[in-house]
Amino acid sequence: MKPLARSIVLFICCGGCFVERKSLSRWIRSRIFWLAVMLAALVIALGGVLIPYLISLASADVNQPVAPIRTIPHTDVNPFGAGFFLAREVEEWKREETVKMAAEAGVGWAKQQFAWAEIEPQPGAAAAEDWGKWDDIVDLCARHNIQVIARLDRTPDWAHPSNPHLGAPPDDFTTYGDFVRRFVQHYRGRVRYIQVWNEPNLSREWGNQPVDPAAYVELLKVAYQAAKSADPNVVVLSAPLAITLGEPHPEPGKWSAMSDLQFLEEMYQAGAAAYFDILSVNAFGMDRPPEDPADPDVLNFQRVTLQRKIMEEHGDGGKAVWFNEYGWNAAPASFPDSKLIWKRVSEEEQAAYTLRGIEMARSRWPWAGVFNVWYFRQVGNIPADDAEYYFRMVDVDFTPRRVYYAVKDAAASLRVAGVGIFEETNPAVTAGQGWRAILDERASGQAYLESQVAGTSLSFTFKGSEVDLVAFRDYNGGRLLVTLDGHNVAGLPTDSQGRSYVELFNPDPHWREQLPLVRGVGRGNHVLRLTVSDEPSMMSMGARCAVDAFRVRSAARPFPMFPVVLLGLGIVVVGGLLRREGQLHRRYGLLS
Repeated sequence: MKPLARSIVLFICCGGCFVERKSLSRWIRSRIFWLAVMLAALVIALGGVLIPYLISLASADVNQPVAPIRTIPHTDVNPFGAGFFLAREVEEWKREETVKMAAEAGVGWAKQQFAWAEIEPQPGAAAAEDWGKWDDIVDLCARHNIQVIARLDRTPDWAHPSNPHLGAPPDDFTTYGDFVRRFVQHYRGRVRYIQVWNEPNLSREWGNQPVDPAAYVELLKVAYQAAKSADPNVVVLSAPLAITLGEPHPEPGKWSAMSDLQFLEEMYQAGAAAYFDILSVNAFGMDRPPEDPADPDVLNFQRVTLQRKIMEEHGDGGKAVWFNEYGWNAAPASFPDSKLIWKRVSEEEQAAYTLRGIEMARSRWPWAGVFNVWYFRQVGNIPADDAEYYFRMVDVDFTPRRVYYAVKDAAASLRVAGVGIFEETNPAVTAGQGWRAILDERASGQAYLESQVAGTSLSFTFKGSEVDLVAFRDYNGGRLLVTLDGHNVAGLPTDSQGRSYVELFNPDPHWREQLPLVRGVGRGNHVLRLTVSDEPSMMSMGARCAVDAFRVRSAARPFPMFPVVLLGLGIVVVGGLLRREGQLHRRYGLLS
């Protein structure tokens, strides 16, 4: 071939190769680009899966202790209560300040005497004006979220003509039963707890006559049946017994002061178990620390365990024990022994022993409920030369004592629920007006809160990552609107107004059903609010909302094993292809 012809052929071939090489290079670059895009997408997707898990892992407090489950009714409660003398206070501002200070200290219970003689000074139903002072006391406590434990005694003169003594029981027990019935009817929904009499094992509390356990049980029976007929959901406490080793009466074989242990034993022999819901006790520590062991011949705090043993021996271990009068006396060291009825400790010991006793009881005794410190504040009728003066948490002039601050500091932590199961009576739950407490053995803790009133709400303050509502659901179930820290809750359905809610309707009755409410919240305290909806389920026959308990957990989300493995394999494959393409085409200079 002539030189010119060879040159032309070579030019055409080289030019074709150049065109083919350029086209191949563009195709390779495009392939590498899309492999890089795919790799980036897989990495982003893996991050989207792992980051929420890592956040939940960081926010979960795995070391947070689990609260003990309190299965005995009336034990998952605010343990801090106190005795009050509000009916003796004449000036309204002083009553207001007393209750306000108690609420600020975290006191959740007011043990208050309601004197039958003042409410019904004449036979028959009390007049409206006779209820006035007592209504004011109940309303005042309600405004400060303090529940009343009503001690019902002080027989009016007309009801015990045969015995002029102030503390005498009525001649006809049915008159007391009628008063109890009217009291429960009058305060239905406002006063849930009543105490039948006080210290009947002392003759001065039983008409200055020999004490009689069987007679007291008869009075208790009449009162219990009358109370339950007026409101089946009222809770009846037995009378607390004075702790005493006994004092014989001048009449042979009888007692002016019967040992609390013997009196309780004879109460059970007389059939008392059927006529009270909670055993009420007195527990004074005297001059001994709360750890001092129980002994039948010793008066101390742990003597209550001997009463508890009697309960259990009679098959009554399923009931709670509440402490009617509890504490240590801090009279000055200068007091003579003859005046130290309750012995004495220092104010520092009084504060420390009060907390240690409650903490020990709640950790070791699953039956322990409310501890009513004796007492919060008196009105000035107890003089400073009387040892009883030195039980006070707050002075007459409203000066707080050491025990006040100790209770205030300890009670603060109880308002936030940690990990565990918490009844509707727990101090972390705050229920507004419109909720009714219902007793039912099928419920958790044998009770629940119920409301059908739209707008009625309750709050639950907790620290954890997950919350379930334990509820009763049936064909009458309504809807509860749910907010967390004031906002809708992610993952729950929303109604026509965009509000998150939980459905309590179910065709068949379901007790203790756990309904997921909150998942994956961060550290810190949170407020869950449940509000009865004004948009009930279309399928429901009613709008009843029953709140039974709450369950709190603190746990990270489950590790997303499947998506992590799948995305990880994708990243390995695509990354390998991308690396191979780069190496291959650099070798042949296609990327230059």
